[in-house]
Amino acid sequence: MTYPKIPLAQSIIEICRLKGIQNIVISPGSRNAPLTIGFASHPDFTCYSVADERSAAFFALGIAQQIKKPVAVVCTSGSALLNYYPAFAEAFYSEIPFIVISADRPQSKIDIGDGQTIRQENVFANHSLFNANLLEDASDENDFLINEAINTASAQKGPVHINAPFEEPLYETVSDLIVEPKIISATFKEFIVDEPLTEFATVWNSSKKKLVLVGVNEPNAVEQKFLDKLANDSSVVVMIETTSNLHHPKFINTIDSIITPFTHDDFLDFQPEILVTFGGMIVSKRIKAFLRKYQPKQHWHIDELRAYDTFGCLTKHFEVKPNLFFQSFFALTENVESNYNQHAQNIKTLRQKRSLDYLAKIPFTDFKVFEKVIPALPKHSQLQISNSSPIRYAQLFDIDPTIEVFSNRGTSGIDGSTSTAIGAAVGSKKPNVFIAGDIGFLYDSNALWNNYIPKNFKIILINNGGGGIFRILPGHDETPVFNTFFETSHCLTAEHLAKMYGFEYHIASNEASLEKGLEAMFPQNEKPVLLEVFTPTLENDKVLLQYFKELV
Repeated sequence: MTYPKIPLAQSIIEICRLKGIQNIVISPGSRNAPLTIGFASHPDFTCYSVADERSAAFFALGIAQQIKKPVAVVCTSGSALLNYYPAFAEAFYSEIPFIVISADRPQSKIDIGDGQTIRQENVFANHSLFNANLLEDASDENDFLINEAINTASAQKGPVHINAPFEEPLYETVSDLIVEPKIISATFKEFIVDEPLTEFATVWNSSKKKLVLVGVNEPNAVEQKFLDKLANDSSVVVMIETTSNLHHPKFINTIDSIITPFTHDDFLDFQPEILVTFGGMIVSKRIKAFLRKYQPKQHWHIDELRAYDTFGCLTKHFEVKPNLFFQSFFALTENVESNYNQHAQNIKTLRQKRSLDYLAKIPFTDFKVFEKVIPALPKHSQLQISNSSPIRYAQLFDIDPTIEVFSNRGTSGIDGSTSTAIGAAVGSKKPNVFIAGDIGFLYDSNALWNNYIPKNFKIILINNGGGGIFRILPGHDETPVFNTFFETSHCLTAEHLAKMYGFEYHIASNEASLEKGLEAMFPQNEKPVLLEVFTPTLENDKVLLQYFKELV
C-alpha cells in the first residue's frame, strides 16, 4: 500500500475508510496531493477525477442522492473550494449527505500574500451542519472533529466541511500507516411516534375537507396501503408533484391544471380545513399562492428532520417518517363522509378532457415536446429534470409509475442539473434520461467533461433560444433589455459539444423528427446520446398561457 507521509492526511483517509465512505470525487491540485495519493491508492475507495469543482460537487451530489450515503469531494486550496458552494447549498436543502474535504495552507500562510490562499475555515457556515477546522498535526482533537463531521453528514442528511492544512513537502509517501485514529460511531436518533395522537385524530375525524400535499419524495418511501387509505377517504384530496414519486388513480398530479382556472369562489370551496404535507420542496407557485391566501386552520408536516412554514400556517411538526406516523395515526381515524374528494375528481376529469382537446390543436412548441417525450420514456428508468421550464412542463403530464423522478429542488438552481444527473446515473446504475433546457444545459456544459458517463445515458435538450421561463413570468416585454438580460437570447447549439465529448447526436424540429429521434435514442446503449429539440422562441409562452385559459 501507498500512503501519504503527512499524518493528518493519513488520519482523514483512514477514518473515512473505517466509517464506510467509499465514493471520493477529486479535483486536481497540488495542496490536496496527500489526500489524492491516499484515496486513489487504496482499493477500498472508488475515486473519480472531475476537473471542474462546481461540476464535481454536483456529480458527487448525484451519487449521494442515489446511494443515500455520504460522498466526499476533495479539492486544493484557494478559490477551488468556493466552487463547491452551489452543490453544498443544494445538499443542505435537499437533505443529502455530502462531505467537503478541502486542503489548505497552514494558518500562518493565510493573508500574508501567499499564492492560492483564502480564508477557508467556516466558509460554508450558513449552510454547513458541521465545520471541522483541523490543526496541522494529527491529534485526538482532529480525530474527534473528522468523526463528528462524517457522523453528522450521515445522521442529519446534509453537508459538512472538513478543512485540512498541509505544509510542504506534499508528495512524499510511505508504505505503512503511522497513525491509529480513533473511531466514534454515529448516533442516529430513533424517530418514533412519542406523543399521543388522539387530539389530532379527533380533529381529523371531524373535518370534511383535508388536503394532503406531497413534494419531493424518494421512490417507494411510503407504503401503498397508506396511500390507498388516503385515496379512498371521501374527505381527503391528495395532490402530488412529479417529484413525489407517488402514484394512485385518485391522486391529483397536475396541480396547476386543476387550480389555475379557479375563481375566488372556487378557491373558497376548495380551501382545506386541514393541510398535511410530507416530502421536500414544492414546485408549484400556484399551490403556494393558494394556500397562503386561503389558509387551512391546521397545517401538519411529517418529516424526521425539518418542517418549513411554506404557507405561513404551520401548526404541528411530526418528527417521524410518514410510514411510522400513518401506522399509528390511521389506527385512530375513520373515513368521513364528504363530497370533497368527489368534487376534486370531477374537476380532474374535466381538466383532462380540456387538456387533450387543447394538445390536439397546438403547434410544435415546448408543450408539444413534453406531450410526446413523457410517454416515450423507457419504463423502469430514471428521469432527471432540469430546473426552470422543464420541471414545470413535466408537472402537467402523467408519468409512468415505474419511472423514478428527481430534480435539484433544494435551491431550484440551474447550475448543476446535468452534473447531478450524470452522478445519479453512476450511483443508481439504472437507465437514466435527463431533460434540460438550453440555458441550464449550456451553464453546466462542463458536466460532459467527465470520463464516467454511462453508455446508456440520454439527454433530451430543448433549445428554444433563451430562458423561456422569463416569457411565462410576469414582466415579459419584447425589448432589447428583456432579450439580452433576462431571456439571454442566443443562437447556440449543442452539436459540437456532443461530438467533442463522444455523444451520439440527433436533431428534432417538428413532431415527425422528434418521434424519429426518440425511437433512435432509447434502444441505443453503446454510447451516450443527446437529442436536441429546437422549438420556436416566440410561440412557447403563448401556447402555454393559452392552455390555462382553455381548461374551464
